[in-house]
Amino acid sequence: MAKRTKDKSYPIRHYVKIMLVILIGVLALDCIVSFAAISIVKQQTARHMQDTANLYINRINLDFSNINQYMGWTLANDPNVKIMNKHEPVDAEFLKANNELYKRFSELQKNYEQEYNFFVYLKERDYFLNSSPISLIYPDYLALKNEIMSYVQDIDLFEKFYSNWTPIRLNDKYFIINIVPYYDSYMICLISADNLIGPLRQIDLGENGFVSLVNPNGEVIANSAQEAAMKKAESKGWLPGFAQSKTNVSGQFSNATFGVNLHIEFGNFEKIMIAQLLIMLLAVIVACAVCGIMVYFNILILRPLKNFSYNLTQFNEDNKPLELKMNRIVELEYANKLFKNLLEQIRIFKIDSYEHELEKQKIQLDYMKLQIKPHFFLNCLTNIYSMAQMHMFEEIQGMAISTSNYFRYLFQNGQDFVRLDDEIDHVRIYLEIQKHRYRDAFDYEIERADGTGDLKIPPLVLQTFVENAVKYAVSRVSAVLIRLEVGLAEDAGGETAVVRISDTGPGFPADILEKLAGGEPLDQSEGHRIGIMNTVKRLEHLYRREADIAFANGEDGGARVTIRLPQPPPNQAEGSGAI
Repeated sequence: MAKRTKDKSYPIRHYVKIMLVILIGVLALDCIVSFAAISIVKQQTARHMQDTANLYINRINLDFSNINQYMGWTLANDPNVKIMNKHEPVDAEFLKANNELYKRFSELQKNYEQEYNFFVYLKERDYFLNSSPISLIYPDYLALKNEIMSYVQDIDLFEKFYSNWTPIRLNDKYFIINIVPYYDSYMICLISADNLIGPLRQIDLGENGFVSLVNPNGEVIANSAQEAAMKKAESKGWLPGFAQSKTNVSGQFSNATFGVNLHIEFGNFEKIMIAQLLIMLLAVIVACAVCGIMVYFNILILRPLKNFSYNLTQFNEDNKPLELKMNRIVELEYANKLFKNLLEQIRIFKIDSYEHELEKQKIQLDYMKLQIKPHFFLNCLTNIYSMAQMHMFEEIQGMAISTSNYFRYLFQNGQDFVRLDDEIDHVRIYLEIQKHRYRDAFDYEIERADGTGDLKIPPLVLQTFVENAVKYAVSRVSAVLIRLEVGLAEDAGGETAVVRISDTGPGFPADILEKLAGGEPLDQSEGHRIGIMNTVKRLEHLYRREADIAFANGEDGGARVTIRLPQPPPNQAEGSGAI
């Protein structure tokens, strides 16, 4: 039959290999989990930014559409524009109409947080003027005017600019413009590229993240500050592509020749990767160090300890340790000598301790027996004295005979266990003795199940609790019934004798019952309840706490004691019996 592998021993290099394999697996799994987590976070970030950009682009598209429609409607239907085309700029009608137009576009501008600038150009009058408050500086205003005058000369102006927002550059600054022509009248809307994408720049895009506009060719429409940010971001891409924190999100405006691009670069990703690499490197260093320590520990300590442990298990036929092998470690060699002396001392100590414990238990059991015997003997003398006072001479004779038989059994029995039948006969004699004294004050019943006669129980156990029932339950006031019932029960350990002793007296006092149920000792300072406490202690010693005693009061009154006694082993009960 093959030996079980679970008992097989392995050298330390086997465990070193297992540690390295586990380490490599853990590191690989850690890398996979880290890269997967970073990828998921990047995707979630890009998705969030894409949704944010789409929301903003939709809002701008709606603004573009509304502004474009409003400017077209104004050119075609507003009477102020018609009045301005009919009069000279110095005429009062022209100035009044221009003022009304200014008020209307000022109100419109408030709806868009004054970011959009509105202008009107009348070609026939060669008149260019803002139709709302503007945020342009004067050089930019003049550059815009020149651009508009050049645009209106283009015959394709309508196709290029109508409903088509287009980026233009004025004095090295980018703006978004929309021109709505209507015959020789033009409405112009202008917004700074920086103002257009300003809300997107408020989003946290990382330390080097930025937002820019791009034309259909993919070229960035950026000011000098944006160009510097782009160059700085491009110079930091030292990690591999899958580990870099760069993410681009783009979107296209409708009715426009440009789109928006969000360059996201969170430095935390790179910090995570650096920390991950450092952790992996530290783990490798620690693992290698541990493996080296284990090998060194094996050579210097484990091998000598293994020899030492093997030597400790070697004994000769006389149960004495053999001469132990020499060790290279001085401490182990010294421990060898100490171990030999220690084994001998332990052996002597175990023998002495075992004999001392047996002697102690024997003395304690004998003491408790002797303590019970004179206790009842004095009670019997008291009973005979009481009957003598009442001139109960015949009863005294019967009492004396019963007492003689009772104590003959008591003093001749030196065994730890007796037959149950003999113990019941002894209890019956005791009750008859008490009947001589109390006459009709109490009666008793003894019931025994078949097959219980040869059961072994400690002597005087039943008599102790029966005596307690007589002492505290019997009175001259009313008749009392004392019952002794013996039965058998089966449990995992075999047969168990179940003895129930009950009476119809007043029962246990509440404080006494509480202490008995809780296993607390009773007060024996005045010589009371000695028998109960001694019996409980005897059972604990004899049955090694496997016996059980339960104390209770019946529903109709009276005390009840239930004793469960497992049968002792044959070698323990051998020689016990009746005399």
